[in-house]
Amino acid sequence: MEMMLERSKVLKLTLCALFVALTAIGAFIRIPTPLAPFSLQVLFVMMAGIVLGSKLGLASQLAYIFIGLAGIPIFTQGGGPSYVFQPSFGFLLGFAAAAFVIGKVTEHMKQLTVKGLFAAGLAGLAAIYMIGLPYLYLIVNVYLGGEMPVSAVLWSACAIFLPGDMIKIFIAAVLSKKILQAIQY
Repeated sequence: MEMMLERSKVLKLTLCALFVALTAIGAFIRIPTPLAPFSLQVLFVMMAGIVLGSKLGLASQLAYIFIGLAGIPIFTQGGGPSYVFQPSFGFLLGFAAAAFVIGKVTEHMKQLTVKGLFAAGLAGLAAIYMIGLPYLYLIVNVYLGGEMPVSAVLWSACAIFLPGDMIKIFIAAVLSKKILQAIQY
């Protein structure tokens, strides 16, 4: 019994590290679309929340953020402590919140269905945008002294990415359900 518990801990830590790496790699995988290229980070954040649950999902995304802030160039535009002044940094904070929210929603499901996991993903996406959009607005308009109206923030950082995000949520729901069935930890 003790060996099974130890194996479960090792599996959980391995999966946590895997999602740190996938989130970092996802930043650099760009898929071109007519409106704007999008990365695979949201896909891996969604999967982290579903597969790891709230606590480890959050831990994986916080580890990703801390590694980047420590100076390892794993963010799309580098890394280091000054990255907190990048307009997109709020979305990285949103990743941590999203993984936690998705994990919490998933943990309360009686049965894991693609529809339910998609709904959890939508809740996580809301967390990303609720943190990322105001952060972007404040950095651009207050810290950088720009004049970007709310409508421009909503268009350039949300509306053009929503169709791709919906696809990523669906893919995350399908893949994560299969992964959870395969590992059953």
